[in-house]
Amino acid sequence: MSETDDSDEGEADGLRKIIHVDMDAFFASVEQRDNPDLRGKPVAVGGSSGRGVVAAASYEARKFGVRSAMPSVTAKRKCPDLIFVKSRFDAYREVSQQIRAIFRHHTDLVEPLSLDEAYLDVTEDKLGIGSATRIAELIRQEIKAKTKLTASAGVSYNKFLAKLASDQNKPDGMCVIRPGQGADFVQSLPVRRFHGVGPKAEEKMGRLGIATGADLAAKDIEWLRAHFGSFADYLYRAARGIDLRPVRSSRIRKSVGGERTFSRDLSSGSELRETLEDIIEIVWGYIERAEAKGRTVTLKMKYTDFQIFSRAKTLDQPIASKDEFAEVSRVLLEEVLPLPMPIRLMGLTLSKLERDGEEPPKRPDAQLSLL
Repeated sequence: MSETDDSDEGEADGLRKIIHVDMDAFFASVEQRDNPDLRGKPVAVGGSSGRGVVAAASYEARKFGVRSAMPSVTAKRKCPDLIFVKSRFDAYREVSQQIRAIFRHHTDLVEPLSLDEAYLDVTEDKLGIGSATRIAELIRQEIKAKTKLTASAGVSYNKFLAKLASDQNKPDGMCVIRPGQGADFVQSLPVRRFHGVGPKAEEKMGRLGIATGADLAAKDIEWLRAHFGSFADYLYRAARGIDLRPVRSSRIRKSVGGERTFSRDLSSGSELRETLEDIIEIVWGYIERAEAKGRTVTLKMKYTDFQIFSRAKTLDQPIASKDEFAEVSRVLLEEVLPLPMPIRLMGLTLSKLERDGEEPPKRPDAQLSLL
């Protein structure tokens, strides 16, 4: 793994040349670029009100533990000097279009995950450069020259490894994982770095004595299936650096959503309404980031006896605003109040999407955890 070694001899073995590009603290960096007074200061994009949620945080804010999806009051408590700015998705989309034009200058096999990250398959690049590492370096240089923003990149022979690599030397860095190095690289990482392994899964793995990729690789598939069910096959492959998914330049996402598991069971109408507002804030951020438009809103709840209940509403036209999404969500909750028993989880999903989806970062269950 290095910043200079190439991964390109993999083509002879039938392997692909994959780059994952991820903009550094994208929303916050755009704000700092456009407002010099914010540069070098802890910045959070999002609402600062009691129910506000951090959509993105600058690296200066992250040093204090401020993270996306964090309630604004918590963020302010962690970083008293935190500066909140309202999101400007029109500005973020404009920059995103510039970045995607740079990608497509090198390859048509571009799979955007959100406004600020994408996979590229450069096995056969348009300019005939041949080196995935060199292409990644050029793309980062072009992004910086045209947008005044920095991007990190990962280069490898599959999507899973490329995404891990792009996070390895952030911000403004690059990492290359060559053929033959994937398994060793993955097994050196904490399992929390694995895409799809959230806090709950990490906690369960810890109880089972699994802290690293090496610990995971030591378990056979039967053991993993006994403890992790349908998640086991993914974990088995991931621990060995295996990922056969192709880069797809046009794919349709079925839904965008998020759910929240509570530290204590909730039952009162006031608590449920307040929690719903938090989830609306976060999920709408995911929807904006994914540039998704859909007609169906689904409210999901899990009762204390682990039964799952959901209620959905489908509109004639795609939901066009946060206010409309919030209103439909509130109606769905009011229709089921009072609840027959307390709940331990609540989630919202927007589906029946009506455009080619550019997927946000997601868990294998296609839901984004809010915690």
